[in-house]
Amino acid sequence: MTKDKITKDELVSFIENNAKIRIDNTLESAFEMAEEVHNNIKREDESSSFLETHVWPVTLDVIKHYQKTTKLLTTLQISSAILHDVMEDNDRILDVYTSQAYGFDAYFRHRFGEYIYHVANTLKTKPLENYSGSNEEEQKISRFTDYCSILSTSKYEIKIIKLADRLNNMRFISQIPKHEKIKRYLREAEDFYIAYSLFPPQTLDYYHEIRNAYDELKSLKITV
Repeated sequence: MTKDKITKDELVSFIENNAKIRIDNTLESAFEMAEEVHNNIKREDESSSFLETHVWPVTLDVIKHYQKTTKLLTTLQISSAILHDVMEDNDRILDVYTSQAYGFDAYFRHRFGEYIYHVANTLKTKPLENYSGSNEEEQKISRFTDYCSILSTSKYEIKIIKLADRLNNMRFISQIPKHEKIKRYLREAEDFYIAYSLFPPQTLDYYHEIRNAYDELKSLKITV
């Protein structure tokens, strides 16, 4: 499903010529913000563009899923996919938006509206200090279980973006056989993401793809 690497121009062309959706002000603004926040960010291999190997491919994957399932696709779903990572708690966002005295959350909501804000805010991983535990590992478990609970009751569009996001991450990290994230992605697939694809409404395309990505990662576990 997910193409390993795609440029912004290729994504725009697919949206206009294949999905037959006009690039409106919302989409233009989404592209602009994604580039502001993620520009020059690299993946775990320290060389691949985060935009070209994650943000744009995940968006393309979401669009193709909607086409395959003949569900209604609008610029809101596409923009939400483009912006799915911008609200993550990191220094990059804080640096870019220090001039926004009323805070990034309020600025994002004002700029994109409640629908896109809700999707991005739901997908955001909250800071570890928000969770209780006697050590960092217990805090991480608490955060993961809370996140799974939120996802399991979230709307369809959130589920699709998250599955596309996780599939992309699993596939990319499989190219780095000794990376520490492999263990976490295996555990989280076993604990939640494989089953999540089968929660109603089922997404059998993602079930098969995530199972395949899981099997590939598992074959690398001996080297981790």
